[in-house]
Amino acid sequence: MSPVDKKSHEQVEQQLKDIIQDLYQVMVGVTTYNAAGRDTIHTLASSPHSTLPSVPPELLEYVENGRNPDIYTREFVELVRHGNQLIRSKTTAFGAMTDILAGDMSLALPELRGDMARVLEATGRGGPLGAAERRNGEAWRTGRHGGRFL
Repeated sequence: MSPVDKKSHEQVEQQLKDIIQDLYQVMVGVTTYNAAGRDTIHTLASSPHSTLPSVPPELLEYVENGRNPDIYTREFVELVRHGNQLIRSKTTAFGAMTDILAGDMSLALPELRGDMARVLEATGRGGPLGAAERRNGEAWRTGRHGGRFL
């Protein structure tokens, strides 16, 4: 029989102490159990859906197929990030288009300028309408519009 080194002996001793402590806590829990706690146990046992965490079925498929669940998490995060970037770019594009349209409309229809300013403020674009007009007017005066409507 090979000699047992001191480190592994201390580890085994600590594991045994931990097991004895756990068993002692179980014994205390069993001996202090009363009928009043029975209703709580039955309530928790009858509604496991409210206490159990929700696990996506796709993640379960990954594990059942022997794949690493971290791959699912990484793919999910990448998908969410891509979706957020797409929505942000669309929001930015629509905002820029709103500013351009407001500037062009205020140049073409000066009598509607107050209404357009109110619409811009209500939609969160805020800012003075004149800024969009100045941007578009400057582009048309300097010829930096590329031959298209701004």
